[in-house]
Amino acid sequence: MKNEVHPYTQWVDLASRQLGGQVLQSSDDFFAEMENLIKPEAPVFIDGKYTDRGKWMDGWESRRKREEGHDWAILRLGAAGYIVGFNVCTRFFAGNAPKQISIEACYSAETPNADTEWTMLIEQLDVQPDSDNFIDVGHGADSIWSHLRLNIFPDGGVARLRVYGKAVLNKDWLLPNEPVDLAAVSNGARPLMCSDMFFSSMNNLLMPGRGVNMGDGWETKRRRGGRETDWIIIALAAPGTLHKVCVDTAYFKGNFPHSFTLDALYMPSGEVHPDSAWQPVIERQLLSADSEHFYRNEVINTEQVFTHIRLSIYPDGGVSRLRVIGYPVSEE
Repeated sequence: MKNEVHPYTQWVDLASRQLGGQVLQSSDDFFAEMENLIKPEAPVFIDGKYTDRGKWMDGWESRRKREEGHDWAILRLGAAGYIVGFNVCTRFFAGNAPKQISIEACYSAETPNADTEWTMLIEQLDVQPDSDNFIDVGHGADSIWSHLRLNIFPDGGVARLRVYGKAVLNKDWLLPNEPVDLAAVSNGARPLMCSDMFFSSMNNLLMPGRGVNMGDGWETKRRRGGRETDWIIIALAAPGTLHKVCVDTAYFKGNFPHSFTLDALYMPSGEVHPDSAWQPVIERQLLSADSEHFYRNEVINTEQVFTHIRLSIYPDGGVSRLRVIGYPVSEE
């Protein structure tokens, strides 16, 4: 049995290194490097492992503060966007976690400096040691942010900072009639729901680049009767017309789906369900192991504008990445 997951984890981690997130600077990372804050994998503890500075820890850890003040780290999000919540994860920092934290944000095309104006998203509050600390944003949830400053009081260690939200497609960067991947997380697409993700998260399906192993994709459990297919529903980065598709089964060799279909829907309200009035985009196609499958001539209804897609796989299995190339249209 798998543990229950927090609802925030259904959103995208905007700070993830997979998206291009970066820890730019910190006040101090004497015991453990600041870059660990945004590692995509869960933190681990290795008993008996030490460095020349002390116990090896899988996170960011500052030295014990012997003067007034607090420690901080500044992050550039991998994709600018709206933030709905955080996880300030202090796993394995049992006797050395901060007592309190706060989080500030800004939107800037440049690296923040001493003149940057920061907006407080999370006022100073207590965090629990050796725990996941999920925190609602509240103030600032309706604004787009590009950088964060995590403050810890007075010092200590944080294993991971997860920044859950939705990236925003910057149409100002697009040339006229430029096609974009409307299913890319970095452009603002988001998986909404799926029939099953027992082995690996649906969020992986829309990540940049190709998968690095079999765990870096969306994989369902083996079908044992019941429905004939597994499915995932995705909100596109923007309303648009769809013209090219890539279904990548990288690393799925004995567990790739037999075949798939792709359907789409125009529903600006976002009220979509598995049994909504979906229209076909690609009729059922066979898949093969560990391969990129490209479709252009097979794509139908290319003149219609859609807001959501549904990928159905028969009967089950794993898909590493899904790319849906199209043209965003104005919502006016």
